[in-house]
Amino acid sequence: MLASPTAAGMARTLTNARLHKWGYTHLSDDAFLVASELITNAVTATPGSEIKYQLSRDGGEVLLAVWDSSTRVPAPRPIPPVELSLETLDLAPERWDDNGGWGIPIVATLSVSSGYTLDPQGGKWVWARLKP
Repeated sequence: MLASPTAAGMARTLTNARLHKWGYTHLSDDAFLVASELITNAVTATPGSEIKYQLSRDGGEVLLAVWDSSTRVPAPRPIPPVELSLETLDLAPERWDDNGGWGIPIVATLSVSSGYTLDPQGGKWVWARLKP
């Protein structure tokens, strides 16, 4: 799919259909969030380029994986030493998009394992496994 703002919504639609087919709809909320985070990171890393999304069952787990052409490895932002709340966010319009960077910790929290694998043909796969 194209690395565009609509890619995360397309991934959620595909994920919904597959989880329903497998009888895993109880994973929907976590899977939608993980898919959205992985896709959004790929879109940010390679805007306008091709990305790939994989959703499969593997070893009793659900595997969500996203490929992009960047070799830059995912790195979480340092977590601030304050509890995140609406009061600690800077919601000024000129800094609206500066409150991100929570994707990797969110994915790590919701999955049983997650990480990345450099693709020998170029780019990388970023993945997460969910337990049904």
